[in-house]
Amino acid sequence: MKSQTGQKIYVAPFQGITTRVFREVFTHHFPGTDKLFTAFFTGIHNEKSLRSRQKELEKTSHNGVPVVPQILSKEGDEILLFGKLCHSLGFSEINWNLGCPFPRVARKMRGSGLLPYPGKISEILENVLPALPVKLSVKCRLGYQDADEIMALLPVFNNFPLSEIIIHARLGKQMYKGDVDTGTFQNVLQKSTHQTVYNGDIFSPEDFEAARQQFPQVKIWMLGRGLLADPFLPGQLKEAGKPMLPLITIRKYVDDLYYAYRREFNDSLRSISVMKELWSYLALSFSRPERVFGKIKKCTSFDAYEDAVNFALDKYVWQGNGMQIQG
Repeated sequence: MKSQTGQKIYVAPFQGITTRVFREVFTHHFPGTDKLFTAFFTGIHNEKSLRSRQKELEKTSHNGVPVVPQILSKEGDEILLFGKLCHSLGFSEINWNLGCPFPRVARKMRGSGLLPYPGKISEILENVLPALPVKLSVKCRLGYQDADEIMALLPVFNNFPLSEIIIHARLGKQMYKGDVDTGTFQNVLQKSTHQTVYNGDIFSPEDFEAARQQFPQVKIWMLGRGLLADPFLPGQLKEAGKPMLPLITIRKYVDDLYYAYRREFNDSLRSISVMKELWSYLALSFSRPERVFGKIKKCTSFDAYEDAVNFALDKYVWQGNGMQIQG
């Protein structure tokens, strides 16, 4: 793979997974990431409404990697309030979620459900940006129903001083199914005046190299499911290499995360539920993912979870992004 000098890697937000606890443990164990995004905040009507969730914004960086708080909203006043509160906590940027594909969100004209309404988006930006004390970036899809939606939106985005736009090259209605639309993304690159970040289906160094060849002007890449499945991936893309014994690192990573969640939730079984969400992706990097996750997802006690994890790490081969690596 060619030198990755100047390339940056962002960690995509995943509701219920990329929490403050995850961000701290992940960045302690794995190199290669340049920016972390929180899962979205919503319902921020006043300072009190944020206070119960403010612990999630306790740190502006984790192990030297900056954090960007994300908001899901269709109300300019809410975005502005959130930006001011984040500024008071020491953050220099917030991100507006225009990409969430889930129908229950989109039906309320939020997330990707707002993409068919460029006039509404323009109105929000016009009201928010002059008074916003932090930078604003946007994370979106190519549209909700049709890729023509992003082409109608680009003149709006180009008209405002956004710090960058992050585009998952799918439609909202696709969720995570089907192929990414690289053709439309290429058109976006030609017409966008903002720094544009690519997101979508980078699961291996080979995927990354193919995307770099197709989009040589892109210098920033957001990783989501590929990073959750193989946390070594950012380091590989930055040519930090793989450890000699990856399973030792994975074992320490999942143990540290598990015990951090047990402390966070006062030994509630909720910590197992959160770990199951992560393992639904991490299991994909093992030789028998269905067996690894099948055993873990059935756990209903700490002992059962610990036994299932030990069994997976002792019995199955860590393959990472499809390459056999003995642990």
